[in-house]
Amino acid sequence: MKNKIHIMGASGSGTSTLGKALAEVLPHKIFDTDDYFWISKFTEQRPIPDRIKMLKNDLSQSEQWILSGATVNWGDYFTSYFDLVIFLWVPSEIRLERLQKREIERYGKEVLPDGDKHEQSQIFLEWASLYDYAGPEVRSKVLHEQWMNELSCPILRIEGDYSVEECVAMVKGYLSKSY
Repeated sequence: MKNKIHIMGASGSGTSTLGKALAEVLPHKIFDTDDYFWISKFTEQRPIPDRIKMLKNDLSQSEQWILSGATVNWGDYFTSYFDLVIFLWVPSEIRLERLQKREIERYGKEVLPDGDKHEQSQIFLEWASLYDYAGPEVRSKVLHEQWMNELSCPILRIEGDYSVEECVAMVKGYLSKSY
């Protein structure tokens, strides 16, 4: 069994959703990088040393865990911890549609053109749209590929528009074969 699993991918690819679903069927505790990255969700970033200290402390409390989200550019300290990295990739148009729906679910009418969070939402969606096309200067597929090339642990790639149940089945199938 892989005890220390990191799930990563673009914003909207389903890393948090898959992590939560896997934590329901595996004996692993779930952690999400957003809880360490942000002091105030999506508005105020926590300093990197504080993120690392908090995450290190939490991960040390459990022998089996899943870490969803991205640690690239701030959490390289943890790369030696991982027994398995799961990389999720979903076509851009599907991801962006998911993210637009999520923005509306989170903020309601505030993200509409006359809303208080419209500009912030548009900046976020523009940033998220760069993932498949930008270089390593931002959170992008290029950056993630470079980062994964440096890893010593196995990488399970799940690329495509799969349901959560299908992704869970793929991970469970991989884990059953990797003993």
